[in-house]
Amino acid sequence: MLKRLFAVTIQFAAAASALAQWSQFGANQRHTGNTSTVGQPLVRTLADVVHDPLVPDEIDPTTGNLYVHYAGPLLDGDDVFMSYKELIFIGPFSGVPRWSVHRLHWENGQLVEKWAQPSDWYPIPDGAGIWEPTMQPIISNDSIYAPAMGGTLLQLDRTTGEIIRRINPFGSIDTMTFVSGPPTADSSGNITYGVFRLQQNAPWSGDILGSWLVRVTPAGAATAVPFAPLVTNAPAPNALCTSEFPFGSLQHPPSPNAVAPQRTCGAQRPGINVAPAVASDGTIYMISRTHFNDRWGYLVAINPDLTPKWSQSLRGRFHDGCGVLLPPTNCSAGAHVGVDPDDNLPGSGRVDDSSTASPAVLPDGSIVYGSYTYYNDRNGHLMHFSASGAYLGDYPFGWDTTPAVWQHDGTYSLVTKQNFYGDPLLRPNPGDFVTQLSPQLQVEWQYRNPSRTICRDGSCVDEAFGFEWCVNATAIDAQGTVYANGEDGILYAIAQGGILLDRFSLSAPLGAAYTPAAIDAQGRIYSQSGGHLFAVGGVPARKRAVR
Repeated sequence: MLKRLFAVTIQFAAAASALAQWSQFGANQRHTGNTSTVGQPLVRTLADVVHDPLVPDEIDPTTGNLYVHYAGPLLDGDDVFMSYKELIFIGPFSGVPRWSVHRLHWENGQLVEKWAQPSDWYPIPDGAGIWEPTMQPIISNDSIYAPAMGGTLLQLDRTTGEIIRRINPFGSIDTMTFVSGPPTADSSGNITYGVFRLQQNAPWSGDILGSWLVRVTPAGAATAVPFAPLVTNAPAPNALCTSEFPFGSLQHPPSPNAVAPQRTCGAQRPGINVAPAVASDGTIYMISRTHFNDRWGYLVAINPDLTPKWSQSLRGRFHDGCGVLLPPTNCSAGAHVGVDPDDNLPGSGRVDDSSTASPAVLPDGSIVYGSYTYYNDRNGHLMHFSASGAYLGDYPFGWDTTPAVWQHDGTYSLVTKQNFYGDPLLRPNPGDFVTQLSPQLQVEWQYRNPSRTICRDGSCVDEAFGFEWCVNATAIDAQGTVYANGEDGILYAIAQGGILLDRFSLSAPLGAAYTPAAIDAQGRIYSQSGGHLFAVGGVPARKRAVR
């Protein structure tokens, strides 16, 4: 029988601390979500911290869903840094949310708050139906860097929380200029992030007023280079880009040779919530899109000196639409095999601003990105490119996920969620899975979420077709154990081969936000549900059987 050793000595944990530091989204500059530490078993709640007390008012009353994205915790030794949200009252009856960074510290088995530092960051305005973007700080240069107003960063003293400096690459502060997504710190302490500026009175109907890639040195010197010239094969902002057929007709495409309408492309800008990935050679990878059309997206490679290296379009990459993933009844009569019925062209990887997917650099230097596609039940596609920009293939799920990587036996595997978002009345629901893929994106194993009815605190929730995985970035420990949270309010530990090790109830089932899992240097597992940050663990005295 397979067994896993959980008794991790203090000496081993201390030696692994530097490698186990979870310094940013996806753990590291490559966003691979892995650690050299063995995770503790899911025995008990070690900490339960409310980081968003506004959740009861943020749940959509018509769907019961929480359309908010949250940052991942930053983990270094016994320190935990987390972004919080609170309500600040301006007058007697009104209030506005404020975001801040809190330092928590493990003391005598308790997670104790040491400081809290507000930021003047606020999310990009919702005029395009996007989920609330995340405010993701990072650890670098023995400091905390938090996104702030006007495309700036606040550098905080990690011990006291005091503001060391505001890093402003633009001189003045424009309130319609936004940090587009999480910053990324490389191994030399350089920090990279995207910025774009919206029009005050027409943020989504008008074109952007500029976009930039910013890099900050450890000394705090900031350089902002215009973003559009980095996307060397992009259309001009005033060019016409193919869009999609109007919704409302019974079937798409309207006829086998129908041509989808066009509309103005808009300028290039980073996708919202995208964190740059940095390879070991210093190459920066970013995701771009036209402002008016998410069907025109690009994977952009940038040299360490911030000059263009290459850019590759995400368009026309998939041939799995009508008659392949889609039954013939989902497309109009005579539709060409494989086309996306919504534009009658090969499928394109879309850069949806409600996603948190970021590029990840794999051990062989290739890159994956989880793009969005609507026609395959909104599942998206995980796209794979070589370090030179060659397209290597895809896997038919990529929505809002950044895969974690497990290196083993001279090779590696990728782990992603794979939910079913389709209508179960139209086609069978195969279930919701955690899926491990080979370097060639072939399935190695899957674990299906087993929950159907969940009861907690005297109330029960039934989900006839199963609960989806609400994780947007799984975490993998040194033994290849995968940690992922589900919409059933449960944190799972899944061993290699897709075998359940542990399941631990965090909260009541909720139409939850997609959140990342993380592992600290002592093997404690961190997960979120309903605006709470949970730390789960417990070290037993003996081995435990896989079940």
